[in-house]
Amino acid sequence: MIIISRNGDSLDYYSKLFQIPQVLVEEANSDIQGILQEGLYVNIPGFILRKESRNDFDLVTISKHYHLPLDALILVNQSNQGPFSVPVRIMGPLLNPVKFYDYQSLLDDLEALTVHYPFIKVESIGKSVLGKELLEVRIGQGEKVIHFNGSFHANEWITSAILMKWLNDLLLALSNDDRICGIACLPFFQEVTISVVPMVNPDGVDLVLKGEEAAEGCVDVLEMNNGNPAFYAWKANIRGVDLNNQYPAKWEIEKQRKVPQAPAPRDFPGEVCLSEPEAIAMKELAEKRNFCRVLALHTQGKEFYWGYEGWEPKQSEEIAKEFEARSGYRAVQYVDSHAGYKDWFIQEFRKEAYTIELGKGINPLPLSQFPSIYGESVHILMAALYM
Repeated sequence: MIIISRNGDSLDYYSKLFQIPQVLVEEANSDIQGILQEGLYVNIPGFILRKESRNDFDLVTISKHYHLPLDALILVNQSNQGPFSVPVRIMGPLLNPVKFYDYQSLLDDLEALTVHYPFIKVESIGKSVLGKELLEVRIGQGEKVIHFNGSFHANEWITSAILMKWLNDLLLALSNDDRICGIACLPFFQEVTISVVPMVNPDGVDLVLKGEEAAEGCVDVLEMNNGNPAFYAWKANIRGVDLNNQYPAKWEIEKQRKVPQAPAPRDFPGEVCLSEPEAIAMKELAEKRNFCRVLALHTQGKEFYWGYEGWEPKQSEEIAKEFEARSGYRAVQYVDSHAGYKDWFIQEFRKEAYTIELGKGINPLPLSQFPSIYGESVHILMAALYM
């Protein structure tokens, strides 16, 4: 919610008045410092305003009913017109990501989170083939930057929904100084910066969920799909290039052995590596942010891959054992695969990276698996922050 400051107030005072951690209030108002002047717009994270009739209540009665400090009510009701405004703490999730999670769902949900938790940052890191903004969410102030991404593959869109539920749960826990999986969340805000790209391949996701119309007439996806109007098996981006086969980590091997050798719903690594704007954007993001750890969410298999060509750091094995113990997923050091984002990151930076294969079955996994997938994967997501 947004309030109007009074002369002599401070962000520290507002933190205490609304019982929101001071670091979150300060981050949500990074352009405001010191003693406040009258008339400034101040963001208070984790609250919404509810209206109550002036005919039925007075501020003292509302204060007792809602267990709020009287000055909090005075502060948000500096105008004498209209119904009373009552600041109400957000105590439950804002989002419902258990649905066919397309690009518009992502935009709507990011807008809701940004409005109610204005200490997060949402930034475009590039554009897809069809011009959709590739969005990164950042939370925290720490020098240790940990990155998560989803939907490299179009029919694995459930990974975007999983990440958005986790973000919502994390923001809720931060603003209420709460825990997830028994782990206190607030300490991470100052120790870690969380980077999330929830949907790497928005064009492909929309193609899977909406059909040929999502190609906007720019690409003949129906021909690439052998005339089949159902795109549920499509993994590639809208140009028929597998974004997780695009990176300069023995890409030539994948190019030689992959079938098909032309744009297709899956597995085509491109005519050259890093030909696709989505893949380039993710490469440049890693170089810019200096990630210390990367987790790429895929489906399916209930396992994860943590090594590449012996270039992974020693601590990767310890982290993998922790992930395995907490989630029940099987840890696999090496697979016969190259040119993936995880592969390139390990090769390029000699740092930790993990490909997490959520759930089990045939892609796209059904929404009925969402609760179990989240219940397993949230332990990995949280362990990645404190290990």
